[in-house]
Amino acid sequence: MDFGNYAATKGGDGQNLETFGYSPYGFLINLGPQRALLEAGDNLKEANMKATGTVVAAAIAGLFSIGANAQTTGSEVQRDLNQQQRIEQGLKSGSLNTREASKLEAGESRIDRMESNAMKDGKLSPAEKARIQRAQNQESRDINRLEGNAAKGNPNSASSQRMQADVQRNVNQQQRIEQGVKSGQLTNREVGKLENGQARVDRAEARAGANGRVSPNEQQRVQNAENQQSKRIYKQKHDAQKRH
Repeated sequence: MDFGNYAATKGGDGQNLETFGYSPYGFLINLGPQRALLEAGDNLKEANMKATGTVVAAAIAGLFSIGANAQTTGSEVQRDLNQQQRIEQGLKSGSLNTREASKLEAGESRIDRMESNAMKDGKLSPAEKARIQRAQNQESRDINRLEGNAAKGNPNSASSQRMQADVQRNVNQQQRIEQGVKSGQLTNREVGKLENGQARVDRAEARAGANGRVSPNEQQRVQNAENQQSKRIYKQKHDAQKRH
């Protein structure tokens, strides 16, 4: 299962460090031992690569083209991750209710589709980057607005906890994509394909919580989509394609 052990900053795009393999909402999600091993193993490999990358970084510091390419897609994926963290934190604190979180997930889906379309050709132009940033800025304002309004959620309700579990899984998946960008395991085109998958998951969450309630059946459908996305991430990160 996914492991959600991270810090999120309410009202701002913060940084986080997390691992995978456990969910505080495990009683709501059943990934199965094979899926848990796949995602946990993926994360362990990333941890080892991170340690190795520290040593190698000095040797490749002069290769500006690689650094620029990583930053081009990495900054967008990092922002997606940060905003998903803020949504989950809002649900946990009660500053967001289920219906509000579903509205924000609809916004996240639109951003993911923009990123997917922009990276179909393996490139992200300055104009495309600017459009995505404007959409992300609007999403950030929407998060602040909904967190600060009079409506409050009950973080202990079944619907809120189901939504929390689903959004937590979004955080985990986005971080795996981000790690793939940083390590060079994912090309820009592969990131575009994976963001298309994230858009489908976010859209399913938006629909499930639109009426302010997420049923067990609705959550199961979302988790089925998340499981498929997890397989795609693993496959793309471990194929022969690398960013050069």
